[in-house]
Amino acid sequence: MTNPEIASLFRALRVVPVIVIEDAKHAAPLAAALTDGGLPCAEVTFRTKAAADALRRMRDAQPEMLLGAGTVLTPAQVDTAVDAGASFIVAPGFNPAVVDYCAEREMPVFPGICTPSEIEAALMRGLRVVKFFPAEPAGGLPYLKAIAAPYGDVEFMPTGGITRANLASYLAFPRIVACGGSWMAPADWIANGDFAAIRAETERTVAAAQGGET
Repeated sequence: MTNPEIASLFRALRVVPVIVIEDAKHAAPLAAALTDGGLPCAEVTFRTKAAADALRRMRDAQPEMLLGAGTVLTPAQVDTAVDAGASFIVAPGFNPAVVDYCAEREMPVFPGICTPSEIEAALMRGLRVVKFFPAEPAGGLPYLKAIAAPYGDVEFMPTGGITRANLASYLAFPRIVACGGSWMAPADWIANGDFAAIRAETERTVAAAQGGET
């Protein structure tokens, strides 16, 4: 799939769960909890040694899920993520080496931006959907609207400090395709095997994204 195709799937989902998983044995039940809760999607962050194995197990357990790799910092990690079954790459910042390598591999990539200069770097490489990170610490929605204003054809996936409580306000901004966050599947819930709680919070998140429960 291309960047625009992945972005269209993000728009339909409205939320992308950002997953930090320390033990790959939790991957399959986590995939089921997210899918059963209404979010068949995950960005598995490459912050842990278990990330690639977890991504692979989630892919095997729930082949229909939209699965990507996050916190990708090097071209080598791109290769690892692709081999594990990732359909897209997310980076915390704008690393030209990672972005260019993803382009070479025809791998959808969503680099992180936090300044107008980084938006322009993305535009120079033909990217029209980028991650806004860290969203809340950087100034939240008011700051995003300010830096987005000169770039009318760029859309954003804010991540960092977003919760179910402020989700609706972000999604009301038309330039946002989806929000990323870990509140529906925090690392301690995953580590404790509390998949019923993850499924329930995912359901509440879906309702909030649709304009219901907050």
